[in-house]
Amino acid sequence: MASSSSQLRVSIPQQHTLLLAFNRPSQRNAITPGMAREIDHVLNWFDNEPSLWVAVVTGEGDTFCAGADLKSWHASQSSNDITEQQALTSSLHGFASISRRRTSFKPIIAAVNGPAYGGGVEIILNCDLVVASTDAVFALPEVKRGVLAAQGGIPRLARVAGHQLASEMLLLGITVTALEARDKYRFINIVTPPTEVLPTALALARTIISNSPDSVQSGKEGLLIAQRIGDVEEAVVSHALSKASGRLWNGKNVKEGLAAFVEKRTPKWTNPAKL
Repeated sequence: MASSSSQLRVSIPQQHTLLLAFNRPSQRNAITPGMAREIDHVLNWFDNEPSLWVAVVTGEGDTFCAGADLKSWHASQSSNDITEQQALTSSLHGFASISRRRTSFKPIIAAVNGPAYGGGVEIILNCDLVVASTDAVFALPEVKRGVLAAQGGIPRLARVAGHQLASEMLLLGITVTALEARDKYRFINIVTPPTEVLPTALALARTIISNSPDSVQSGKEGLLIAQRIGDVEEAVVSHALSKASGRLWNGKNVKEGLAAFVEKRTPKWTNPAKL
């Protein structure tokens, strides 16, 4: 199992579920380069562990994530070791190794326990389901600091909210409430009281793991393909020919699901084979 550190708490709170918590509450869970490397290590392990089917990401304390640690960013920018353009184009998984992660077919749920700014919002925009506290607020304030939310946030927000509403957050740098994020900007699924955020996210994870992991992971792959391919027929064919689809249709779980239906019993799913 991947281990916790001073900046990251890793646990398995229930069957088939990884819980990953940013653990810099005194710095509002701002992400340092070292912390991003730790997250990458944990999520790579998660992707390759067949017994883990879903991940929940949250923050310790009263903030989800304040984005990048600006002191670390300033030091890196001042050193001129690598340009921002080089960093963006060479980044495999984006901010905190989450905002552009597109190789994982396992669902990731964001349990947003408090405010999310900058890269914290970019993380949320690349999660599959998002539960947010009524106390949470969201902003892309990079324009106020001469930088930019360029690790996947711009195209994702434009897709879910539309050009004009995305412009409000990206060009004005405004702060929006959890209810606005759900009802107007459309990147939150559920808004709950603060004490119910993590329990609700874990309940969603339990619902996911009550379903066939092969079906869930192939379904997520189909969504990722749809982001990449605009034509419906081309997306359908690409998905049908994928390794995850092959695993689904030729695996044990499809047989188990159909047999359980015929026999009027609850299916007993098994871990998916590695792709």
